[in-house]
Amino acid sequence: MPWSEPRPLTLRIGKMLKIFALFAPLFLAGCTVFGVRTVAEPPFTVVERPVDGVEVRRYAPRVAAEVRLAAGESRPDGQAFRLLFDYISGANAGEREIAMTAPVEQTGTEIAMTAPVEMGQRDDAFRMRFFLPEEFTLATAPEPDDSRVVLVELEAEHVAVSTFTGWWTQASVARRQAALVDRLDATSWQPSGPPTAWFYDPPWTLPFLRRNEVAVPVERRG
Repeated sequence: MPWSEPRPLTLRIGKMLKIFALFAPLFLAGCTVFGVRTVAEPPFTVVERPVDGVEVRRYAPRVAAEVRLAAGESRPDGQAFRLLFDYISGANAGEREIAMTAPVEQTGTEIAMTAPVEMGQRDDAFRMRFFLPEEFTLATAPEPDDSRVVLVELEAEHVAVSTFTGWWTQASVARRQAALVDRLDATSWQPSGPPTAWFYDPPWTLPFLRRNEVAVPVERRG
């Protein structure tokens, strides 16, 4: 039928509009179409560039707010994002607003167009994390109102990172993650955990100015 051809494009546009609506409050707070970012990032030190296009960073201990949902649940990314965004917007003890930081991280499936967040799937659960500003510790971060939001303390770690720009898909991110792990074979570093994806910009940022990263925790080979 003549009207059936444009359907895939219509679906893609509809999906982007839904993503725009979901993440607009966060993006408007710290990101622009030109890739200007005003949100803070966890401090790190570049330890080594063992191979072209790969950077090994040392991150200090960090505190994150985390949501884990059943892996088979419908749209876990949207539900987790809303829970975490509500937490930093005041759904916590003392109704305290917490500044957003970058990046947002995801591991596994259901990669969404996000700004500074971490999402993932481990142990048969979908996981998303918002990293809290540097001044917070596990003892000083306000307790979440919703029991599905949990505060976690991350130990200092080394992370191998590969940065790329432009649009991405779940499949293209998975390929980049696999390529990053493969490239470490020729170095003195080996993965110590599953790869993740970090996103820093909203959908309306110009593609060539978008900052995306695939990352994997690493350790020195024995």
